[in-house]
Amino acid sequence: MWRKALSFLPQRAFSSTPEIPTLYSFLQPSVFALNKTPPPPSPPSQNPPTQALTADHIATLETTLHQSIITASTDEAWKSFKTLTGNSAFPSKSLTNSLIAHLSSLNDIHNLKRAFASAVYLIEKNPKLLDFGTVGKLLDSMRHSNTAAPAFALIKCMFKNRFFVPFGVWGNVLVEISRKNGSFVGFLRVFEESCRIALDEKLDFMKPDLAACNAALLGCCRELESTSDAENVVETMSVLGIRPDESSFGSLAYLYALKGLEEKIIELEGLMGGFGLSNKSVFFNNLVRGYVKSGKLESVSANILRSLRVDCKDANFGEETYCEVVKGFLDNGSVKGLASLITEAQKLEPSTVLVDRSVGYGIVNACVNLGLSDKAHSILEEMDVQGGSVGLGVYVPILKAYCKEHRTAEATQLVMEISNSGLQLDVETYDALIDASMSSQDFQSALSLFRDMREARVPDLKGSYLTIMTGLMENHRPELMAAFLDEVVEDPRIEMGTHDWNSIIHAFCKAGRLEDARRTLRRMTFLQFEPNDQTYLSLINGYVTAEKYFSVLMLWNEVKRKVPTDGQKGVRFNHNLVDAFLYALVKGGFFDVVMQVVEKSQEMKIFVDKWRYKQAFMETHKKLKVAKLRKRNFRKMEALIAFKNWAGLNA
Repeated sequence: MWRKALSFLPQRAFSSTPEIPTLYSFLQPSVFALNKTPPPPSPPSQNPPTQALTADHIATLETTLHQSIITASTDEAWKSFKTLTGNSAFPSKSLTNSLIAHLSSLNDIHNLKRAFASAVYLIEKNPKLLDFGTVGKLLDSMRHSNTAAPAFALIKCMFKNRFFVPFGVWGNVLVEISRKNGSFVGFLRVFEESCRIALDEKLDFMKPDLAACNAALLGCCRELESTSDAENVVETMSVLGIRPDESSFGSLAYLYALKGLEEKIIELEGLMGGFGLSNKSVFFNNLVRGYVKSGKLESVSANILRSLRVDCKDANFGEETYCEVVKGFLDNGSVKGLASLITEAQKLEPSTVLVDRSVGYGIVNACVNLGLSDKAHSILEEMDVQGGSVGLGVYVPILKAYCKEHRTAEATQLVMEISNSGLQLDVETYDALIDASMSSQDFQSALSLFRDMREARVPDLKGSYLTIMTGLMENHRPELMAAFLDEVVEDPRIEMGTHDWNSIIHAFCKAGRLEDARRTLRRMTFLQFEPNDQTYLSLINGYVTAEKYFSVLMLWNEVKRKVPTDGQKGVRFNHNLVDAFLYALVKGGFFDVVMQVVEKSQEMKIFVDKWRYKQAFMETHKKLKVAKLRKRNFRKMEALIAFKNWAGLNA
């Protein structure tokens, strides 16, 4: 096939005539727009004919053109160029190319039309003035602006006028433009003409490179689905001496599979060996995709498995191929077929195969990427029914999809299935699942996953532990925090501290659940976690909000025993704690205890701002008279007088 002569190919005549309407519609309005028919004769004019430009005038116009390009005065430059060419004069070669390059660089259609019209005019009238590099810049601008018709028209104009620009200048640009615009047929015709010129004129620089040949072959196989066109390209490559590669054979494999040409597939595979191409991954990828499109699902499975036998390492199919395989099977309602394919592939895959290179992973991951996570799960369930084993890595894409979709309950259920099958997730997967559950406020799933994590003896629990505690704190669920701590308190893998209990107490106090806060304090001390200043600060603030000042008094009795003396360990009696106690006790009217706190603060040299407590007294007790208090309770009277003296209320 690769050795047939190009002369056997049907020659397609090339003519630019049909392109004229498209070409000139692109040019309009333009000074270089030509008409297919001669214009009607002009009425006689009384004016004398235009005088030819003098040498001085031409020099002046060239100078103006040069300066206009330098200063980016585009319209002025274009006006000078039109005047020169309209009088059959041409600027110097450097100026001409500078103008077209400048017009091409401006990234607007109007000036791109000007550049195109200039190039066409020069090719037809004086091609020696046009540099190949300038043609390349113009085509590159057309590629950026995604204008296919003028790009093809320019190449055909070059061919028609025998202005042969090397294929390397324009070929790959045209490939890209044709891909963007779906204009493959136009590229194929230009490709064929360039090949003909290269052979007839013996111009090697007009030969397409391998990449362009593969682009032509791919288009024939994928877009035209034409065996004759594809084999014509192959014969052309043979005559031009262009050696095929894996992509060349892959395109043909797709087409032959699509057409059911089994004998040609066998021949093709044999030819690959003759060319020394041992890597058949591209070949099998295309072969499988061709069978998928033809609906031959048995051939799809057979060739995926055959690829495993040929390459004992892995199947090496791409994500796009797996997606097409999945869609092909599921469109036919064949979940069982996919499950069977994975099961059979596992029998052929070596134990050392990387998870993400296995057929099972490829199929499941393709389901997930297609938004079919439930179908992926169904495939795994069907494998279980068929008695197949599922590797851990196959589950991971589904779990990630459930997390992304915030389907944390399904993810948790799947984790239970994984654990029951004797497999164990890694810490990163657990952390991601728990984080997703907490983000979705699915606290029960998060806690269930953490239990499974502990039971699986995962060594690092810190990340997920903090995620759960932080999430419950932010969502004001102290009761779940308390239950969670109770559950994990004896686990040596978890570094629990007083701050964890403080978080719960703080949350309870903020919610006004003071009895729960107190109960947590008792549980905390029972488990031998020592309360600190932050513990008592949260409780005091909670009691003040609820106006339970007597409870603050009871707290003081507890705290004063724990304030350290002589460097011993105990509750850190700092400014914040002193302030909280004083404010609450003044509001409650316990002035004897207030003075105890004052005395302790003075002893420990803690600065106290008296103004705040003076204000608290005035707000709450301004009608309290010492004389009335003397009759009832002499000790309280003395405490009140002492407080007033200390706060400066007697002045």
